[in-house]
Amino acid sequence: MESIKDKVAIVGMGCTKFGENWDKSAEDMLVDAASEAVEDAGIEMKDIQAVWFGTTRLNTAEPCATALKLDYVPVTRVENLCATATEALRNACFGIASGVYDVVLAIGVEKLKDQGMGGLGTVSGAGGNGTMEWGMSAAMFFARMATRYMAHYGMTYEELKQVLAKISVKNHHNGSLNPRAHFQREITEEMAINAPMVSWPLGLYDACGVSDGSAAAVLCRADMAKKFRDDYIMVKGLGLAVGARQGYLQPSYDMVHMEETVRAGQQAYAMAGIKEPFKEIDLAEVHDCFSITEMVITEDLGFCPRGKGPEYVRNGTFKLDGKLAVNPDGGLKSFGHPIGASGLRMIYEIYKQMQGKAGPRQRKNPSLGLTHNFGMNPGSGIGSVTILGQRD
Repeated sequence: MESIKDKVAIVGMGCTKFGENWDKSAEDMLVDAASEAVEDAGIEMKDIQAVWFGTTRLNTAEPCATALKLDYVPVTRVENLCATATEALRNACFGIASGVYDVVLAIGVEKLKDQGMGGLGTVSGAGGNGTMEWGMSAAMFFARMATRYMAHYGMTYEELKQVLAKISVKNHHNGSLNPRAHFQREITEEMAINAPMVSWPLGLYDACGVSDGSAAAVLCRADMAKKFRDDYIMVKGLGLAVGARQGYLQPSYDMVHMEETVRAGQQAYAMAGIKEPFKEIDLAEVHDCFSITEMVITEDLGFCPRGKGPEYVRNGTFKLDGKLAVNPDGGLKSFGHPIGASGLRMIYEIYKQMQGKAGPRQRKNPSLGLTHNFGMNPGSGIGSVTILGQRD
């Protein structure tokens, strides 16, 4: 299989503030994100040859075309649960790499705060073949992962809560440095440990926010990138793995890893030529829908050995000034999670870090960054990984 490495460049990006954007519609946020991305690339909207549009709530591509005044331009709506925005970018990359297009837009949006319910609602759809458990929340599924992690590795409730609190405190600290984040205030470990329970053992500060927001990227052929800017970044690897409910079907599933994340990571690492992720990657934006999820993801992606996540968290390995910064922009926990936009928001942070424009969150001379999304629940999900790097 041929690699995508260094065939596609990102030359412009935009991202709205995430949060309770009561004064903006989904279309308003699409315009804001796309306008910033196009201006950042130094082009006009008329220069966009095709669009991949990610959303889980809008049913067609037409709202995107209308909002951006892209009359008769091919706009393709994509949806892959929480990997939706990254899926928009992945398909846009293939559109460029195929040679069909020179300049395209990947964009995602979600308007969740006006839907008339708290959270994301309950599980529905999913094929209706009886293998899904109906009426259960995401928190409940990931709480199962937390309880299983305790049992599998011999941790007490108190030990686990302390570790998860450190993850939440880290992400709130990073978010406090980010003016576009939904939540911009620090918390303490005591606040996280003693917060109201959502689904035992996960409390309020173990869960990410439900937000409105949009993010966008302008991509082009690698050989054209210098025409747009000097500080463009390169797509090094892409991975996508869909689990086909194997965790539900196989009694051997251990509930302390997500095989879809493992497989997507392996695909992306192979494309990018990465052999030792912990040593080679400088920063990572991962899908911390819950604090336990972030810790398990760091093991799944090879940032630490199996069962050693708590040790690495206690040692500060994944802090902003640690060996490998995880969620330097605040992550889903603090930046928020408008489902159709989150993956591109993660890529926005890597883009800014590679350009040295991340302000107080800036890492020193990063060369490789990773983004990761996970849709659905442990046992059956969608894992998506993107590797991005500096130009040669």
